[in-house]
Amino acid sequence: MRSPPHPAKPALRGDPDRSGSQRLLGHGDLKLLLLALLEQQPGHGYELIRRIADMFHGHYTPSPGAIYPTLTMLEELGLLKVNQEHGGRKLYAPTAAGRRFLADHHDAVDAMTLRTRHAARTAAKMALPPAVRHAMHAVKHALMARGSGWNASEARRVAALLEHAAQEIAAEPDD
Repeated sequence: MRSPPHPAKPALRGDPDRSGSQRLLGHGDLKLLLLALLEQQPGHGYELIRRIADMFHGHYTPSPGAIYPTLTMLEELGLLKVNQEHGGRKLYAPTAAGRRFLADHHDAVDAMTLRTRHAARTAAKMALPPAVRHAMHAVKHALMARGSGWNASEARRVAALLEHAAQEIAAEPDD
């Protein structure tokens, strides 16, 4: 029987330390993401896993069981080429067809990038303690409730409050 996910961590698909099925990447997004990352810089499978985990600030890590079959599929489609390095490691890079595929599907790549950024923000937010999420919501609600009734003095006062709160949050706690 699976144990429930850690309360401070959301259940995210792809991370072996977490159970659950919240999907952070849409259908086909991993294929586009891998191609886009490899267009920026060729890499090994585990480097790609690390780069994606970094994009999600460690709140999501795709499994090798998702990455390697997708890389193999992209290679079989002629979108990636593989160079063998010492020790048998595979270095993946897009082919001319892969670069053309990215260019031809520019709108889909842009949409995937926006979805991925949104998913990364959502994962980071869900990793926060509920009390902190509630307080963030209260601050946003208070700011939006003000509407357009801001004068310069009140804008400076509220900005100073928010800057002070940010500095206090970022400061190391005095244990």
